[in-house]
Amino acid sequence: MSENSTAGLAERAAERHVIVVGGGIGGLVAARECAKVGMQVTLLEAAPELGGAIQRADLDGVTVDAGAESYATRGGHVRELLAELDLTERIVTPNPAGAWLVGAPGVKAAPLPKGGILGIPANPFADDVRRIIGWGGAWRAYVDRLRPPLTIGKEHSLGNLVAKRMGAKVRDLLVAPVTAGVYSANPDDVDTEIAAPGLNEALTRTGSLSGGVAQLLAERTERAERADRAKKAPGSAVEALAGGMSGLVDALAADLEELGAVVRTGVTVATVARDGDGWTVSFSTASEDDDLEIEIEIEIEIETGPETAPAVEPENETLTADALIVATAEPSARLLLTGHVVGLGTPGDAPQIEIISLLLDAPELNTAPRGTGVLTVPGSHTAKALTHATAKWEWLRKSAAGRHVVRVSFGAQGEPAATANLDDDAAAQLALSEASSLLGLDLPESALVAAHRARFTQSQPASLIGAAERRDEMRAAVRKTPGLGVVGAWLSGTGLAQVIPDAAAEADRVRRALLWGEDGPLSTP
Repeated sequence: MSENSTAGLAERAAERHVIVVGGGIGGLVAARECAKVGMQVTLLEAAPELGGAIQRADLDGVTVDAGAESYATRGGHVRELLAELDLTERIVTPNPAGAWLVGAPGVKAAPLPKGGILGIPANPFADDVRRIIGWGGAWRAYVDRLRPPLTIGKEHSLGNLVAKRMGAKVRDLLVAPVTAGVYSANPDDVDTEIAAPGLNEALTRTGSLSGGVAQLLAERTERAERADRAKKAPGSAVEALAGGMSGLVDALAADLEELGAVVRTGVTVATVARDGDGWTVSFSTASEDDDLEIEIEIEIEIETGPETAPAVEPENETLTADALIVATAEPSARLLLTGHVVGLGTPGDAPQIEIISLLLDAPELNTAPRGTGVLTVPGSHTAKALTHATAKWEWLRKSAAGRHVVRVSFGAQGEPAATANLDDDAAAQLALSEASSLLGLDLPESALVAAHRARFTQSQPASLIGAAERRDEMRAAVRKTPGLGVVGAWLSGTGLAQVIPDAAAEADRVRRALLWGEDGPLSTP
């Protein structure tokens, strides 16, 4: 590109204004993509803090992740962004000790079996597998090796495939706890191709499901050994940031400020409307006269409760822009898009998930009796899962200085959180009771130092059957409206490894159209 054309492109970019509604990771990444080519960017976030599903909480001086605590390393997209933001040195990996399982009939608790994929064992007679499913379950699972592979590679439902090949015990006691913990979903609703890429092909080659799992595990081991020979660490499936994932939010916000973007929090967008070739966004803000901070997530201290803030009359404003990127959760996004996008289909199941973080003075947890956390057999406990965060993350163990942080999760697809109708004190007490049960300890009320309650709208996992087709249809519908982009987990699928590259690609499409028109180059410089 010549110097003159580059200068012309810069001038066009500086004349364009993009409004991003929503300050979660998807919105922050989309705003950054537009700002870094010189566009004027305004980001509007309803909550008092940026981050969306990434939240921080202070528990008696200990900073913890109240929402997403890590990211999947697949694809390398999150690591690339962290490198751009000079956060690489803060990347940490979890304790490899692994989690435990509770709720299997006749088994008080047991470590999750190691040799498997999504709970599907390569060897059903392995001691850690047989301990959970018993001899009868192991022999039924072995039938997989004897049955003819008539339908292998044709069953989309992971749960159906496992039950047909290896039996109900493998599905219900090994696979279901993993899919509930990872995807908040029933294994019958999980798409094999999405959740376990390559498994269908592997079991077709080997003639059995357990054989396919063994082959994929062998391939992973070979890749790790090659990486080791090349003196490259094979890495973990998940990583995090020392100090908490909120460090990513802080770095993105700082980068946006440096790029000249305007970021406003505590802003409620009421409507968006077409204005010629652009958009008008109407929103309200709380008055700053009283230096009010509106608390969305509630921190529970043992002795005191939150104060009630005085009502504040909102102030109404409007902004105009050349393009609009909607980056909110699905329910609010659909409200804003009504009348502008046709063909979004029916809303996906979006349950409310609650995570109760507990700071405990409990020396009996020093030995990490249940590894880095606990998954439950669906239906066996009120809580969906527990993470022993100070056992999982070394940086947090040091920060807690002898105390322990556990995170108790409630709610799943089709199952409302048991804490939903409880007040904050009752929710904390239920979390403490569930933690005692899941960890196999008697944790007295006196052990609870502080607690934090966070609520999230759980987007439909990308691994669900039909989710990919549904997202493609919604994307096509959005792209029929000029100057509009939509990002977020409800379109990309859950997890930073999916949200970040999707938001970057959608923002690039929007900015490319502004600078070059719809027939411009595949990506902007």
